[in-house]
Amino acid sequence: MDVQETSKLLDEELYSRQLYVLGLPAMERIQGAKVLLSGLQGLGAEIAKNLVLMGIGSLTLHDPHPTCWSDLAAQFFLSEQDLGRSRAEASQELLAKLNGAVQVCIHKGDITEDLLLHFQVVVLTALKLEEQLKVGSFCHKHGICFLVADTRGLVGQLFCDFGENFTVQEPTEAEPLTAAIQHISQGSPGILTLREQADAHHFHNGDLVTFSGIEGMVELNNCAPWPLRVREDGTLEIEDTSTFSRYLRGGVITEVKKSKTVSHEPLDVALLQPRVVAQSSQEVHRAHCLHQAFRALHKFQELSGRRPQPWDPVDTEMVVDLARALEPLKGTEGEPLEEQLDEALVRTVALSSAGSLSPMAAMLGAVAAQEVLKAISRKFMPLDQWLYFDALDCLPEDGESFPNPEDYAPVGAGAIGCELLKGFALVGLGAGGSGGVTVADMDHVERSNLSRQFLFRPQDIGRLKAEVAAEAAHRLNSDLLVTPLPYQLDPTTEHIYGDNFFSSVDGVAAALDSFQARRYVAARCTHYLKPLLEAGTKGTWGSACVFVPHLTEGYRAPASAAASEDTSYPICTVRHFPSTAEHTLQWARDEFEGLFRLFAETINRHQQALTPPADLDGPQMLNLLQVVLGVLRERPQTWRDCVVWALGHWQLRFHYGIEQLLRHFPPDKVLEDGTPFWSGPKQCPQPLEFDASQDMHLLFVLAAANLYAQMHGLPGSQDQTALKDLLQLLPLPDPQYLAPIFASDLELTLASAEFGPERLKKLHEALETWRMGAPLKPLMFEKDDDSNFHVDFVVAAASLRAQNYGIPPANRAKSKQIVGRIIPAIATTTAAVAGLVCLELYKVVGGPRPLTAFRHSYLHLAENYFSRWVPSAPAIQKFHDLKWTCWDRLEVPAGQPMRTLESLLAHLQELHELRVRMLLHGPALLYSAGWSPEKRAHHLSLRVTDLVQQVTGRAPEPGQRVLVLELSFEGEEEDTAFPPLHYEL
Repeated sequence: MDVQETSKLLDEELYSRQLYVLGLPAMERIQGAKVLLSGLQGLGAEIAKNLVLMGIGSLTLHDPHPTCWSDLAAQFFLSEQDLGRSRAEASQELLAKLNGAVQVCIHKGDITEDLLLHFQVVVLTALKLEEQLKVGSFCHKHGICFLVADTRGLVGQLFCDFGENFTVQEPTEAEPLTAAIQHISQGSPGILTLREQADAHHFHNGDLVTFSGIEGMVELNNCAPWPLRVREDGTLEIEDTSTFSRYLRGGVITEVKKSKTVSHEPLDVALLQPRVVAQSSQEVHRAHCLHQAFRALHKFQELSGRRPQPWDPVDTEMVVDLARALEPLKGTEGEPLEEQLDEALVRTVALSSAGSLSPMAAMLGAVAAQEVLKAISRKFMPLDQWLYFDALDCLPEDGESFPNPEDYAPVGAGAIGCELLKGFALVGLGAGGSGGVTVADMDHVERSNLSRQFLFRPQDIGRLKAEVAAEAAHRLNSDLLVTPLPYQLDPTTEHIYGDNFFSSVDGVAAALDSFQARRYVAARCTHYLKPLLEAGTKGTWGSACVFVPHLTEGYRAPASAAASEDTSYPICTVRHFPSTAEHTLQWARDEFEGLFRLFAETINRHQQALTPPADLDGPQMLNLLQVVLGVLRERPQTWRDCVVWALGHWQLRFHYGIEQLLRHFPPDKVLEDGTPFWSGPKQCPQPLEFDASQDMHLLFVLAAANLYAQMHGLPGSQDQTALKDLLQLLPLPDPQYLAPIFASDLELTLASAEFGPERLKKLHEALETWRMGAPLKPLMFEKDDDSNFHVDFVVAAASLRAQNYGIPPANRAKSKQIVGRIIPAIATTTAAVAGLVCLELYKVVGGPRPLTAFRHSYLHLAENYFSRWVPSAPAIQKFHDLKWTCWDRLEVPAGQPMRTLESLLAHLQELHELRVRMLLHGPALLYSAGWSPEKRAHHLSLRVTDLVQQVTGRAPEPGQRVLVLELSFEGEEEDTAFPPLHYEL
């Protein structure tokens, strides 16, 4: 075994989504870690895959046992060609290809004490209890973090021992609290008032905070953490400030996270005195019974030299007898626990304990890998100390035979989608003669995908995800028929994903990254009455849900999450009165769009016009032209011209523009009711003075000049030293060329700058040269390329804007996440929810099951929270004698006589004794009782299909099988959603 001692620079592009979960310090510790993993069956393969994807320094594999047929059911690195080879050797090559930065080694001998001393973390899977106890005792004695993971059929266990004094440096996933300061008094104690009083309620007595960006009372800046106390009036009490300088303005307090120390017992103690992760007393009792079941299974193997045979009643009863005979478990104080053994549960575990299931390996392997990261990074609280997870609800009821999945179709080839495809391939989904899986994803493989989406490799970058994923899934199971469709699933592609498509699939597995997309796909599944398996993640949070027609509730996006996805800010606030970092980032993003995309697109669109179009001569376009032209008299020709423009734009946005705003709204302005204009969230800004020695000043000019050059097809420069020298030679711009022409329809009316005829003439001349010159290159914002200056511009602009208004700025990583709408992601959560989805798949494809068989799941790996519950039944709605749920619809079969609207209305009245007031087709009104008699008579006489075409202007699509009509009845309640009418064509 040869593990090189090398320090590597972190590949921030590869781990970009993971960095938002773990942070740079934790990732650097992970990159230098050494882990030993023993056992390379399905569970071990899952752990190894996750650790390699997440970039640990080195992983040493230990499993001398030869590959056998049963391994292929859950071990995706093995194939028929590997039969007879040791699992470790057969797995090494494919594991190493997942991440070239990780050393994947093999240890062929026994696990010795000398070997163990080389590692920070040791993970054992599928080993006998005697070996676990031996290794665990040594690791506990020598401060080596030790884990045991095992699955038996539909039950899994995980044990963690990180030692008696393990310090967790960052116990939670939440980011440190930050708040803007309004005022700090001089006194003992000092009284601190926050800009937003509500922020004070997020702090607690004893919290430690640091200070930064304060003007005046500078003694507080960058001092050691201070404790605070929350006062009843919403102010914060800090230590003595009586000898400090008087507070002037600005500043931010930032929470300092407190570390926590945990103490773990060694395995031999924890076997009899287990501390289990559970959310209720019932879960604790179930976990204790599963704990005893595992002990009995180990005892059976010790006595018989084998595991129990599947579904063998004799072996099963022997396991139950052994469980009864076990020494009773003890509580935290060593007292015997007076709990009754759930023999039925132990019996069920024993009956099904011989199987190796890919979804169980995925779930437990994800949690185990996350615990390894906790041990290495000291970020997030570790398990305390046992976790038991079971999916015995997957077993058929009343002695039914276990189902064989055949036909199903998933959606998506993102991170979760890849994990689902792996699971589908291993369980044989769609591998029957008439079965198949369709992969729908329009995205291309990017480098940042490689740390989570294990079906992709570096050579796949730039290729369509759907095609790459389909090929990789087929390699996992050659009997699997996979069809890639590189089109997004939304209203624009209903000609592809229409009636014919959905009639050919038996269900949908969705792994989508926006609630808008999820709502759409769920609506399609409801329309076509297809079961939906839905999964999502954010950082270490994950969920997996199942929706079955007529059995469960329909999909509903969380209100808070859906609202946050569509967050927007008033234009007036963003442009002139920002109060949060989000406001400044939105302003900077708008600046990028206006300067480097919209202007270029408008100019290019009208270049061929013989005369300037009217929209090029309007106030808004002249205003934009003024900004794009800046201090220049004509289009830029050199890099120096671009720097001159960038310096002028800096002066316009962060100095002169602020001065102009303050002339209209002076710092001492008072409203009619006596309230200061600049108060509350509306903070009085201050002009900045350009200083090339300040990083953000220089970065803005560098980024803006390069983007300006790119738009005009000119070469740029990354030489910051040369840029500083050039800026020393350039005078500050003449303010007369920086005065913006404010458009008349701005929400905030500022007095328009007075330009004489000469200036307006020059603007029109410049406009003409731009229009008649070479085409401009519109710049499309790209968040994942750190060399294109896009993110640099937004970060610098937002930071300087924040300085203007005394707002705590977001750092580069946070800024990139906000403007790029990046969802934090990590391989462990992805694998866990995919495993949970595949467990529900067993039930969906296995024929009719009761509602109580299904489970929604929710987990938070950072805080060891795991919850599964039975979905709600669909809500029943009523109107007169009509009852329905979200899955129901009214149907008019093809060939029925009610082809005209009049006959259709009569049919509905006859069925439900209701008076139909109107029919809707999308937004188009087909009929209303409130219309004139002539109009009603005309519409009633038309065939339904002709009427729809006449009103909507659209004929039914070729291959369309139904028209969906929405109903609204007289006397309806406002919140009543009536079942749709499916009018078959």
